[in-house]
Amino acid sequence: MDYRSGRLLLSLWTVPLTAYYSPLTAQIQDNSFLLEEAYNQEAGVVQHISNYARTGGDWAFSFTQEWPLGGIQHQLSYTIPFLNTEGRGTGLGDVALNYRYQLAGNPQARVVVAPRLSLLLPTGSEAAGRGRGGVGAQVNLPLTLVLSETVVTHWNAGASLTPSARNAAGGQATTYGFNLGGSVIWLARPRFNLLLETVWYDAGEVVSEGRTSRASTWILNPGIRTAIDFGHLQVVPGAAYSIGLGPDGNDAEGLFLYLSFEHPFQGQ
Repeated sequence: MDYRSGRLLLSLWTVPLTAYYSPLTAQIQDNSFLLEEAYNQEAGVVQHISNYARTGGDWAFSFTQEWPLGGIQHQLSYTIPFLNTEGRGTGLGDVALNYRYQLAGNPQARVVVAPRLSLLLPTGSEAAGRGRGGVGAQVNLPLTLVLSETVVTHWNAGASLTPSARNAAGGQATTYGFNLGGSVIWLARPRFNLLLETVWYDAGEVVSEGRTSRASTWILNPGIRTAIDFGHLQVVPGAAYSIGLGPDGNDAEGLFLYLSFEHPFQGQ
């Protein structure tokens, strides 16, 4: 799998996002970009999330839809990615099916935890650099800490495993990856926030039968987000510019766009 496209894909896979706008606090409580916040979706509300990341001539787009199971404690979602790499065209990536459990906290709490488990389906082409070539699993532990009425931080730690990953030549091996990240959000206005995220990814790829190689990237992602209400519909657009750090930093630099729609279920 081409590592540049894999890095873009991993950044989107790691963030099956939720949006929550609290009428009690009058603040946006989710909609991070590369970091996963620890708020599950509230009862009776569905969320539609689109991410777009561009690095050089490569780009990745993902669509995520989140559904609560009766309330915030249990949440199901799916993520469908599309990728374009120079010389290899555009196509579907590996689809993720996600479950999150609200382990601690709620939208009014100062400490919130919601671990996630994802099943990664091999729907993308490994020959075109858009898939892992085998069924995989991913875990992520998001922690949200509310430091004050205007400052919130988010922390992530996760790992992924693909027991039978394949490369374009058909070589097969077990691959695994790790992700770490943190962010600080300044709630400058109830409906306008400034974000500064940093994430580190370390991923393996198959180079031949039974052999893998590893590569890592570190990204700084400053951005903005706002919330616009249309009756029961909330729209949250956002934008950031990813800055790659380290020896391969230029390969991770580019534009990141975010858009979400949140509304009650039909008949609610």
